[in-house]
This record gives sequence, C-alpha cells and structure tokens, in this order.
Amino acid sequence: MGQYDWSGYLAIAEMVQKVGLKLHVSLCFHGSKKPNIPLPKWVSQIGESQPSIFFTDKSGQHYKECLSLAVDNLPVLDGKTPVQVYQSFCESFKSSFSPFMGSTIMSISMGLGPDGELRYPSHPQLPSNGKTQGAGEFQCYDQNMLSFLKQHAEASGNPLWGLGGPHDAPTYDQPPYNGFFNDGASWESTYGDFFLSWYSNQLIAHGDCLLSLASSTFGDSGVTIYGKLPLMHSWYGTRSHPSELTAGFYNTANRDGYEPVAQMFARNSCKIILPGMDLSDANQPEENHSSPELLLAQVMAACKKYEVKVSGQNSSESGVPGGFEQIKKNLSGDNVLDLFTYHRMGASFFSPEHFPLFTEFVRSLKQPELHSDDLPAKEEEGAESAMDMSHESSVSMQAA
Repeated sequence: MGQYDWSGYLAIAEMVQKVGLKLHVSLCFHGSKKPNIPLPKWVSQIGESQPSIFFTDKSGQHYKECLSLAVDNLPVLDGKTPVQVYQSFCESFKSSFSPFMGSTIMSISMGLGPDGELRYPSHPQLPSNGKTQGAGEFQCYDQNMLSFLKQHAEASGNPLWGLGGPHDAPTYDQPPYNGFFNDGASWESTYGDFFLSWYSNQLIAHGDCLLSLASSTFGDSGVTIYGKLPLMHSWYGTRSHPSELTAGFYNTANRDGYEPVAQMFARNSCKIILPGMDLSDANQPEENHSSPELLLAQVMAACKKYEVKVSGQNSSESGVPGGFEQIKKNLSGDNVLDLFTYHRMGASFFSPEHFPLFTEFVRSLKQPELHSDDLPAKEEEGAESAMDMSHESSVSMQAA
C-alpha cells in the first residue's frame, strides 16, 4: 500500500509521446478472472481475514474482484479507507505523469466497480455483450451493506425491512417470471420502492464519491474524466427490468433510473463511456425480452437532458451480425456522442475475416466517396461535396 512503480507505464507514455499519439488511461480498482489479474496481494490478504470488505450475495458467496462500495469510507485497509487509498493512487499517478498530462494523456477513466463499471456484480461473470439468461442477484449481504440497510429501515419506521434483500428474488440464472420481479409483485409495492431506492442510491453515491475525487485531483491537468456504465439490456422488455435492478439501476416501466445517474455525472463534469453501440434488437434472443437499442436510446436521452457527453464503444470484440451497420446508425443520429472507440486491437482484429470489414466500415464513415485525388478531374467538384458532407458529424473515432 502506498508504494507505486510506474516505470513500465512511463516507458509507454514516452513511446506514445515520441510518435505523436495520444493516451486514454484507465485507472482500475478491480481485478478480473479473464485475464487472471487479482487485486493487489496486500488487499487480498486483508480480505482473507475480513471477507466483509467484498460484495456478498444471499448464499454468502463473496465477489473478490473489487471491494464492496459499503466500505468506501470505513478504515478497513490497515487503518485507511478505500477512498483514501484511491486518492493516494490518483495523486501519485498525477505527480509521476505530470509531463504528459493534457498533451499526451488527454483523458482518464475512473474505475467505479466490477470491470471498472458503475454497477453491482449482480452476475459473477457478466458476458461482454451484456446478454444474460437470469436476472442476477442483489449484492447487499456483506456485513456493512446489511448494517446500512438496517439503519435505513429503522429510520423509515419499518425495521423488519432491514433484515436483508427481497426474500422472493430469484437466483442468478433463474428467469424472473415468479416472485419479486413478476408483474404486480413486490417490486411495485411500498417495500419494493424502499429497497430499490436505497440499493440504487448507494451505487450513485459511490459513483459520485469517486468521480468527485477524480475531478478534484485531475481538474487542473487538462484531461477529460470518464466513468463507464454497463448496458444491462436483458429483460428490458418486461415492466420490472430485473437485470437493471439487481445491477443497481432503479429503472422500470414506472420510473427512469438513468436520469439520476446522468445528473451525478453532470455534477462532476465527467463524461460517460457507454458500450453496446454494435448491438441490435433483431439479433437478441426472444426469450429474455432484451432490447439494447431501446436501453441505449433511454440512457442517451438522459445524457442529452443533463448535457453529459458520451463516448460509445462496441460490446463484442469478435463482431456481431450487423454490428458495423448498427454502429453507423448510432453515430449518425442526433445524439450526445462525441467519441467512439472500437475494441479491441489483437489477433482477431487483424484477421483476414475481420480487418477488411473494419477498414470498409471506417472508410464508409470518413470517406463516403473516393477522394478527389483518385478521381478524374471532371468529377472533382462532386467529390469535394461528398467529403464536406462526411465532416458534418462531430463524432471522433479511435481503435483501442
């Protein structure tokens, strides 16, 4: 704790600066199973003796790839709070990379939870395309979350509501046709509103805390601060939107759960990274009522209302049917996108099956007709007109 070796990253920054490219840096406070990157050893060792620092589900299973948001301001890390440790990390990064800030390093993503996203780990292994069979589970059973829930229930005059999450919520892979999420069931009751509001507010307060930390630390550095949202589009076509509820977004047929999130980003002058630009409703399985297009449109509308700019990403690294066409559709709309990042450069990206399609896609965005240098002289005027039209969009694109 408190000891940072930035030498490898400084070498990369120098290389990037030398060739005149730019860096977007992701500051990660999470681990992952694929690839296998655990949390720092000193954090994991504390977790072995204090498992309550991790998110916990109803069966007592711990999610050990990031810390529970309930410990943000508790001195669980050798006398320091996680927020203090995050701040020390950010300040060390800023100091070490000061020659590159605002010139080579133009933007920073602040890690906000599992896989860096603002959400609860409602699915232990969330697929990259956000496609899930079940509703996931509420992650409110670690000692500290239960303590906060108990206090909130007692303050509301309903102490019995603070004993745990909804008793009739399904398990991870069970479809939400019975119990808590069913039409007319507990999610629509006074108790349901109490629990879902509390659960969502805890997540938004966590995001607010970390984005505020990032803004205050890097605000004078000439960089843009980003935070990433998930696109929990499974079951969007149902009234209760269960996949969003378990992930921490109180978004239902009766309530917009993304306006408070957009407000929080606006308050901290941060931008949102939003995946799923390549996903279309037509290519989703009918059985889980998924609608990435409608969810994307809803989040975009909330961002537009509160003037929060969005950086779009594709969700599938191997490509999905109609993915490039869907990206073009999202880039051409009247929306709040100002950047699109295509993921991810690697073996499959440069494969003969993929790379020609990618280059054709990029050319269709940047150069709808041949450049005037490649046309006979008599057609130059028309070509220039086509090029002017292609520059009307203000969306920038990059590959990562």
